[in-house]
Amino acid sequence: SDLRQILATKSVENIQFLPFLTTDANNLSWLGYGCLKGDGTLITVNAIGAALQTLYILVYLYYSPVKRPMLLQVLLLLAVVVTGCGYFAILVDKGTRLTHLGLFCSVFTITMYLSPLADLAKVIRSKSTRCLSFPLTVTTFVASSSWTLYGLQLHDPYITV
Repeated sequence: SDLRQILATKSVENIQFLPFLTTDANNLSWLGYGCLKGDGTLITVNAIGAALQTLYILVYLYYSPVKRPMLLQVLLLLAVVVTGCGYFAILVDKGTRLTHLGLFCSVFTITMYLSPLADLAKVIRSKSTRCLSFPLTVTTFVASSSWTLYGLQLHDPYITV
């Protein structure tokens, strides 16, 4: 719905950038975890999610009148991803790599779910829920519940988080 609104209005007004960015970081992290674990479900879902989030970021940047702050955030995300890849590939031994990456992914997931709280300040200031997406809120709840159940089924504490 946010993407449709951006395309329809050709504006990013009332749409936060941070949730797109943290969700992309989350998808990229879980994609790495899925590849390391060899879990086709994690790989498929997060590859599609990362591609879509990257598309959303590009559309957001295109329609944003002020690009510099968003570009700096994207560069910071890329630096974190590259640093994380280097850390897991070079510094973490193979025996503990999955555990460390799972913890890393869990932190990103928590960050992703906290990022919409940035909208809460705007809601309180404006006394309007116009900037909150009800469909996105419901979808996020359903998706997170599904991942929790999947993690419980696999006995994987990181996916469960």
